[in-house]
Amino acid sequence: MAPTPAPPAPKGAGWALAVIATGVLITAVDTTIVVLALPHIQRGLHASLGSVIWVILSYLLVITLLSTQVGRVGDIFGRVRMYEAGFAVFVVGSLLCALAWNEPAMVGFRVLQGVGGALITANSGAVIADTFPPERRGRAYGINAVGWNVGAIIGIILGGVITTYLSWRWVFWINVPIGLAALAVALRVLRERGERQARGLDLLGMGLLGLGLFGILWAMIGLTTGPLTAELGAGFVVGAVFLAVFVLVESRTAVPMVALRLFRIRTMTPSLLASFFQALANFAVLFLLIMYLQGVRHLSPLDASLWLVPGYIIGGVVSPFGGRLADRFGPALPATGGLLVSVVSLLVYAQVGTSTPFWVVSAGSVVNGVGAAAFFPANTTAVMRASPAADFGLSAGLLRTAANVGMVFSFAAAIVAAANSIPRQIAFAIFVGRGSLSGSDGAAFVSGIHTALYLAIGLNVVAALLSASRLAPGRVPGWSRRGTEA
Repeated sequence: MAPTPAPPAPKGAGWALAVIATGVLITAVDTTIVVLALPHIQRGLHASLGSVIWVILSYLLVITLLSTQVGRVGDIFGRVRMYEAGFAVFVVGSLLCALAWNEPAMVGFRVLQGVGGALITANSGAVIADTFPPERRGRAYGINAVGWNVGAIIGIILGGVITTYLSWRWVFWINVPIGLAALAVALRVLRERGERQARGLDLLGMGLLGLGLFGILWAMIGLTTGPLTAELGAGFVVGAVFLAVFVLVESRTAVPMVALRLFRIRTMTPSLLASFFQALANFAVLFLLIMYLQGVRHLSPLDASLWLVPGYIIGGVVSPFGGRLADRFGPALPATGGLLVSVVSLLVYAQVGTSTPFWVVSAGSVVNGVGAAAFFPANTTAVMRASPAADFGLSAGLLRTAANVGMVFSFAAAIVAAANSIPRQIAFAIFVGRGSLSGSDGAAFVSGIHTALYLAIGLNVVAALLSASRLAPGRVPGWSRRGTEA
């Protein structure tokens, strides 16, 4: 019996998807471009090596804390309205970052930029779920993932060009015209389609989670530049206590930040955990490779980044097909397969040495691009299919939170693991582009990078096992459109 054709998308859905993908694009640009500009920002603002990293982490931490809450605000006031507000806030934050006069100002403006980024990323998945029928969401999420890959490529190329030929401030100026143009189009083509829900905000839960994550993250960043001290140990303990209190409060509050009832949906928990472990394993790989190419192989930031561009190109090309696989065979199979493909790419990276041909790194990036292109649209489809329609915003925010928590800790964990064979201060200087190694020191540092990559492989396998647990028992995946729908 032939499968029932998927219902057509609403009128204007193509333009709506283009706007949503643009929002993902500018947040991706901001992620990769700031990494390349970090040494120039550090010098321009006369910031210390140990504190300049908060230019990146403050942005990620704010998105992590706000994702579920702004998703909930979208459920209350309208997901499209909050998505459009995200563009406006992001543009203002970018403008102020370009004008920053010292390190505290930069970090503060990055926090504002993170608020805009949270409004964009947390509501984008919900807007797609409102716009497209379930049978077409996979390919929509796949096309949306193209925005991330294109943004990452633009960020890499522009980051290298801007930091080489222009002021680092153009890293932030570039967001202003893109964001304003996207906002103008969004106001014309996006329409509210979901029902609004009366919900409250969990400010106490958000505060507890923020203090817990900040305590542990602050201690981990301290470990990247020095040994474990009593002060850092206290940071770990205090952060863990706040997280424990957060869990206790969330289980008893009437309107929790993390809606525990969503975890009772059979396929929701493994989907969210797969996202967390995938981000924990893979987000820092970009940093590790840049550290290797710049610090050990002595490439410029632009040259180092260009060797990684092929993976993003392939990822952008393959993402729509990954989404279509999720529509046809259910999300669990392509998501699990994508994670296993990513394991192969990490194994390729783990073989690099002080004289490995650069094309090996590019080959690994291509394999990784294929894996990511299969995982992201499929896993997002799984979460949104499992979510009740009234909770699209909350579920999309919860997915973003799970991924961002993994991203935040991935960065610090990777540097600590990679710096196990040389002084951490030197390893950190290499990361921000202020140092390089050669001879036996270079070989020792490569060994440390291998340690971090094998850790990432183990975490990716955990994510794959969680993803595979969603496959319906006793059924052959792929022969029913909804048989493995989450």
